Amino acid sequence: MPLNRREFTKQSAVAGAGLALTGAVGALATAPEALASDEPEAYGAGHDHGRTLGYGPLVADPDGILALPEGFSYRVITHSGVTRLESGEFTPSNHDGTAAFAGPRGTTYLVNNHELKGPRGKWEHPVPLTEGLVYDPAAAGGCTVVEVHRDGTVAEWVGIAGTSTNCAGGRTAWGTWLTGEETEDLAGKNGMTKDHGYVFEVDPYDRRANLAPKPVKAFGRYAHEAVVVDPKRGHAYLTEDASGPNGLFFRWVPPQGFEHGRGKLRALADDAGVLQAFRCIDSSGRFVDDLSRATRIGTVYGVDWVDVPDRDARTTPVRKQFTDGQVTRARKLEGMWWADGGAYVVSSYAREESPGTAHDGQVWFYDPKRRTLTLKVLLGVNAAPDEDGAFDGPDNITVSPYGGLVIAEDGEGVQHLFGATDSGRTYPIARNDLNDSEFTGVVFSPDGDTLFACIQSPGIMVAITGPWRRQPRR
Repeated sequence: MPLNRREFTKQSAVAGAGLALTGAVGALATAPEALASDEPEAYGAGHDHGRTLGYGPLVADPDGILALPEGFSYRVITHSGVTRLESGEFTPSNHDGTAAFAGPRGTTYLVNNHELKGPRGKWEHPVPLTEGLVYDPAAAGGCTVVEVHRDGTVAEWVGIAGTSTNCAGGRTAWGTWLTGEETEDLAGKNGMTKDHGYVFEVDPYDRRANLAPKPVKAFGRYAHEAVVVDPKRGHAYLTEDASGPNGLFFRWVPPQGFEHGRGKLRALADDAGVLQAFRCIDSSGRFVDDLSRATRIGTVYGVDWVDVPDRDARTTPVRKQFTDGQVTRARKLEGMWWADGGAYVVSSYAREESPGTAHDGQVWFYDPKRRTLTLKVLLGVNAAPDEDGAFDGPDNITVSPYGGLVIAEDGEGVQHLFGATDSGRTYPIARNDLNDSEFTGVVFSPDGDTLFACIQSPGIMVAITGPWRRQPRR
């Protein structure tokens, strides 16, 4: 049922007053050049407020890989072209979205996407075509599963192969990984022998469950980024990274009586449930055409959902199936994380392809109970991306067990991992000293002791340890 103006005004007043957050993030404005905050401390990344923020300045790495605060250290877990899979092939390149799962006897399983687009011949280290785990033998991408033992030993094997442009993805409540293809290539295009642009499920615990990969076509075919599942209602939320026109934020509503669990998604009919795109209205009841229209932290929109006409997009991409005024769009809808009863959603930047105000990153929070979308992070355009200290281009995100968010940067120039507190102050966690490749796959181990992250190119996964501590909320 669509929200009416009175209902939305009542709900937006509650949402705008702030959410009850548990280890998550409140209204944020990251410095420098944060937009739309009237609170001076929102700009003050260096203020103490009685407790030290962050972990201190970053120290250059003598090995030229990762700068960290004093007292922290890292070790390389996988390195494309250097480390090897159980089968003997090299670790694939282009690491991206990652999730961590608790394994037996203190081990950690990490499912790691490899964002490799197009035919295998383009790449020196594609995902190996492991028997029984291949969707399309022409495609280079897929996922690997990395098993990290307490004693530091590592094993890695293929979870799925023959997929394309595996980007952000998402962890499920039942202990599996959903990997999305950020492409719309149909069979016959770019050398592909099957249609692409789908979500696949990978089980880190049961290799047999990954045999004969089957796309979850019910989630639609488009340039997938992240996906999260509401464990209470069963809805799946999905982001699309696309332009011309800008991409959409989707919701999949399961069919009546459907219950999630291992193996349930691959058993769905291709047209099961309903795929919908979001449509936002402001507190005056006016339609919002693009999220770049928001210029203030705390902006709250009401959300309605519009059915997708042809989710498999046989002739027309999903985002082009809507006319102006039907749906809300955003540039580079990227990472998501489910926490606090809702989804944190990243829009990485907006420029001339967006109708509103240029920015270098937004993080929104969608509250499914109130059906509201609240702006939590708004980054101003970074005028000096090659200078260390500024943050821009959020991509993969995770909620930290020590409070706030940890954000992987995919911006211009210097690349960081950085934290953001509830009150909007930011602090550096790591800097890429190797090259200008983006950070990806940021996630804490199940026990919270280790932060895993990846440098996408050439493809390096690291484990960061040190004196983690609870960050001040204010």
